[in-house]
Amino acid sequence: MSDVKTRNRPAALLLTPSAEARIAELMAKAPEDAIGVKLSTPRRGCSGLAYSVDYVTEAKPFDERIDTPGGTLFVDGGSILYLIGSTMNWAEDDFAAGFVFQNPNAKGECGCGESFTV
Repeated sequence: MSDVKTRNRPAALLLTPSAEARIAELMAKAPEDAIGVKLSTPRRGCSGLAYSVDYVTEAKPFDERIDTPGGTLFVDGGSILYLIGSTMNWAEDDFAAGFVFQNPNAKGECGCGESFTV
């Protein structure tokens, strides 16, 4: 037996308590076959990449899995490099509600905040 010690790998993405609460709300009303919600960064918008959160029915082999008290967040394996070190928050005010990201990898974003570039 070796004395090799391993440490837990930190999550690629940090979630605020309000983001975790929103995932719990989404999972409470999720379709029956949903196993979690998935964050991806499809090509779209005026800056190139956008944040997208959708229900997911199966885990892909390269997806990052982040377990939260209210459900599982999967991060698309092809998007993870754009998101490492980011913080995911849920924000609401009188006019808008949505997930908001603090992404240290983003080099810029469009004026409306819907897309970003790396």
